[in-house]
Amino acid sequence: MDLYPAIDLRDGKVVQLVQGDFDRERVHGDDPVAIAKGFAAAGAPWIHTVDLDAARTGEPRNRALIAAIAAAVDVPVQAGGGIRSLEAARALREAGVARVVMGTAALDDPELVWEVATGQPVALGLDVRGREVAVRGWAEGSGIHWPEALARLADAGAEAVVVTQIQVEGLMGGADGVGLAEVLAATELDVIASGGVGALDHLLALDAVVGGGRRLAGAIVGTAIYEGRVDVTEAVAALRAGGR
Repeated sequence: MDLYPAIDLRDGKVVQLVQGDFDRERVHGDDPVAIAKGFAAAGAPWIHTVDLDAARTGEPRNRALIAAIAAAVDVPVQAGGGIRSLEAARALREAGVARVVMGTAALDDPELVWEVATGQPVALGLDVRGREVAVRGWAEGSGIHWPEALARLADAGAEAVVVTQIQVEGLMGGADGVGLAEVLAATELDVIASGGVGALDHLLALDAVVGGGRRLAGAIVGTAIYEGRVDVTEAVAALRAGGR
């Protein structure tokens, strides 16, 4: 399982939203590029970025910062947030982003995922509150439960799915391993978990989750890293020692 240190961007700053609430924001820094360089130097195999402004409004206010991050590190960068057109996805590819995450747009228009995936790697972004998928920066419920969303997008051409559990996001009390095992059993895509990790033990617990004979491909961690509860170098070494 790969560790994906997270850099969530809002108004140019590195932030974390508690349970997806824009009014419960923690600011962790104002130099995203320096933070990304630190993650890469610590051995992170990926860096996960989110343009929270774009997720909410569709306007890519932090795209230049994501491009600067991709240019500054020698590990692949995954980017999500407000990718609702072929042009937005292509712009991130040209900026050096290795994989884009499509959430709201994927549910609204599965054909768009296919169009994007013909030219670059795509991950589906399922932000779930309970079993319902939230959209538009977690601000709205879609009325669609994640099994239906996965079924609808099964042939859209994505290579992975990022499952963010909003109810535990930013709380650092542990992830929903049972729910993630259910997702693993329901899809053949690589599954990347996001939300809830607050300690190395939580990461190791995720590394042991099994569903349908499969295990998680990755885990995204934000707040726990910024607050010193998870050390990137230690976590990467511990996951590699699992020998999977």
